[in-house]
Amino acid sequence: MKTELSVVVLTRNSQEIIRDCLKSVHGWAGEIVVVDDLSTDKTLEIVKEFTDRIYIKKWIKEGAHRNYAYSLAKYDYILSLDSDERLTPELKEEIAAIFKAGPAYPGYNIPHRNFIGKHWIRYGGWYPNAKLKMFAKAKFKYEDEAEYHPRAFLEGKTFTLKSDIIHHAYRDFQNLFSKLNHQTDFEAKKWMRDKRKMNFKICVFKMVSRFFKFYFVKKGYREGFIGLMMALASAQYQLMTYAKYWEMKNSGK
Repeated sequence: MKTELSVVVLTRNSQEIIRDCLKSVHGWAGEIVVVDDLSTDKTLEIVKEFTDRIYIKKWIKEGAHRNYAYSLAKYDYILSLDSDERLTPELKEEIAAIFKAGPAYPGYNIPHRNFIGKHWIRYGGWYPNAKLKMFAKAKFKYEDEAEYHPRAFLEGKTFTLKSDIIHHAYRDFQNLFSKLNHQTDFEAKKWMRDKRKMNFKICVFKMVSRFFKFYFVKKGYREGFIGLMMALASAQYQLMTYAKYWEMKNSGK
């Protein structure tokens, strides 16, 4: 028996990971909706094996892109997935039980089991790292204008589930660095749009604070070398964003 919710998946050149994502919900979800950001690889060929609800839209701002994708869902509740995420059997059972009884909350937070390569990142604040992933379509919206990390607006309370989403966050360190470069492009634009008060001293403070929090407070050191690299990447996010922000501000872009 299918669960009466829409699974909405966002893709872009995801041929290496999208099959496992869709397999984890195929035959279980009421429908699968895929919104693709102009993929040039075999992503859409693979997607067609699982659903014909496929839409093409260029990603410009994250908030607006996600809101558009959610507007396409036909069920009252949406489970939002990225192509590097997949459901565990335990999570599917837990969600199915919620819909059998009738959802009691407009939003549900789901723990994430984050991986870099084959390594599960348990410390540094990366687990359980629950995020709002399932919600009533009529009660939820992202801010439209945010290029990256938009604010989420939900009418009502949330409930946190026990079971995990598997999130293959990074294939390897090269993928981590590539995503950092991409993400900080959007974050710097967000700082400019918000007229963020930033200077080099604040940047250094945030870098040190982020590293200390990840590595020491949240015990990232227990991950060994990977923990050190993740802590440094957290600090580097601030530095790279500030560098791009500084460049845009001083070039008049």
